[in-house]
Amino acid sequence: MRVSLDQDKCVASGQCVMAAPEVFDQRDEDGVAVLLAVEPAEGDADDVRHASAVCPVLAIHVEE
Repeated sequence: MRVSLDQDKCVASGQCVMAAPEVFDQRDEDGVAVLLAVEPAEGDADDVRHASAVCPVLAIHVEE
């Protein structure tokens, strides 16, 4: 699995961080999401898929 994040689209809702805190974080200054793992651990795959699904602006892209 490979993950990408379009920070320009991000609206800082924090849904990704709640869904997959091992893979996403937020910048302190503006809350924009930060990708911590481009290739997350296999055990985090379901959480990453969920994070992608709940992103209100579809800023997370997952390649299986």
